[in-house]
Amino acid sequence: MERKQDPGADSPEVAAAMKALDDFIAALNAHDEAGINAAFNFPHVRFASNKVAIFEKRGDYTFAGFQERTSAEGWHHSAWDFREPISAGPDKVHLDVQFSRWREDGSLIGRHRSLYIVTKLDGHWGIQSRSSFAP
Repeated sequence: MERKQDPGADSPEVAAAMKALDDFIAALNAHDEAGINAAFNFPHVRFASNKVAIFEKRGDYTFAGFQERTSAEGWHHSAWDFREPISAGPDKVHLDVQFSRWREDGSLIGRHRSLYIVTKLDGHWGIQSRSSFAP
């Protein structure tokens, strides 16, 4: 089967999607809830831990919710291991990604493979869906 949309790693759509991912992880590591929400498009959907979370509008996603899920592990920051575009179009990019979660002492908590979907809504590129095996 022929793929209809070539990811075009140098395309402006992929560049915009990568920027949304960069903005998200920078805001997450800075504990910047407004920045995290700004990196998303809404409704935003997260599939993880056998649950589906739907954040209907900006502000519904809270950093406190993330801290609740990760504090027992000692989460300090996260980093991208890789980000590979799978397919891209003028208003949507699918990415195969993997991120790592780290403690303050530099020890690894875990690596999590995920699928991210970044969309362009009303001129704004933002992460609209994430599916991972992360808690």
